[in-house]
Amino acid sequence: MSSELKKFREQIDLIDDELLKLFNKRAALAQQIGHAKGGGAVLRPEREAQVLQRMAQTNSGPLPNQGVTQLFTEIMSQCRALEAPLRVAYLGPHGTFSEAAMFQRFGQASAGLPADSIDGVFVAVENGAANYGLVPVENSTEGAVGRTLDLLLNSNLKICGEVLLQVHQCLLSKENDLSVIRKVYSHPQSFGQCQGWLNAHLPHVERITASSNADAARLAAEESFAAAIAGVQAAEHFQLKVLAKNIEDDARNTTRFLVVGKQDVAPSGKDKTSLAMSAANRPGAVHDLLLPLAQNGVSMTKLESRPSRAGLWEYVFYVDIEGHQSDAKVAAALAQLKQIAAFVKVLGSYPVAV
Repeated sequence: MSSELKKFREQIDLIDDELLKLFNKRAALAQQIGHAKGGGAVLRPEREAQVLQRMAQTNSGPLPNQGVTQLFTEIMSQCRALEAPLRVAYLGPHGTFSEAAMFQRFGQASAGLPADSIDGVFVAVENGAANYGLVPVENSTEGAVGRTLDLLLNSNLKICGEVLLQVHQCLLSKENDLSVIRKVYSHPQSFGQCQGWLNAHLPHVERITASSNADAARLAAEESFAAAIAGVQAAEHFQLKVLAKNIEDDARNTTRFLVVGKQDVAPSGKDKTSLAMSAANRPGAVHDLLLPLAQNGVSMTKLESRPSRAGLWEYVFYVDIEGHQSDAKVAAALAQLKQIAAFVKVLGSYPVAV
């Protein structure tokens, strides 16, 4: 070993020693904050968002902001777990993109509770089995997840946060060669995200719907001449080979997840508010719903419609707007909306995904 290399390694060792002391000092302070809360909520989404935003803003490199965010997410996860590990329900089984999104948001020190359906995630939070739930709400290729929107409308749970997960699909199998594959299992959303690749490489192979990508991987692991579309984490969990990587048709393919819980989230300084509302049955009613937002200078980032269960050809509109419901402009717009809309429900205000 050269003297120069030895010197660099000694410097890294000294820095590591200092980091360990600082990590434990931070953890001790986190414990004191936990005691001061007196049994209050373990997770403060707005505070964690402020920490991550501040670290990204002050980061001077060479670490990228994404790496810094991941590091501090794990630090906060370990500090939180000193009070009690967060129990987070997600759409299972193990190896799903939902599980990956759960760890991205809450860190490896969280206790994941896999549910067999989106309904099961809501139930786990509602009955106290989980502190929070994480559910997919939309994909950049395939659009909205209708069941999540329907449950948000009827549940007392509130949106406490969001996670943006870049989704890279893989073709997994216990076989060694693409040419022997006779059937492919996957979730409908994943089939939709990979149609172009499937048409080009496996045009005559049977496509069979599974309840989740991880369940598809399980089925492929149990059968000969079968494959699954899923993430690389499913390959590791079910001991499958990756026959093809990144088979999604859009390289920017991203799924947005929502964190649901029982608490109201305070403003973080960079927030989003989600609403559900319906218009009265009269000409121009939908146009009138959007006027309070424009008049109060509130930006709308999403508008989605879903059939209402209340009547034939009636619709509920799901809207995301910039700002927290306690912000003056947003509060004024909401007050006006409640005067003119047939129905308005604030689904939650929460920090924008970092």
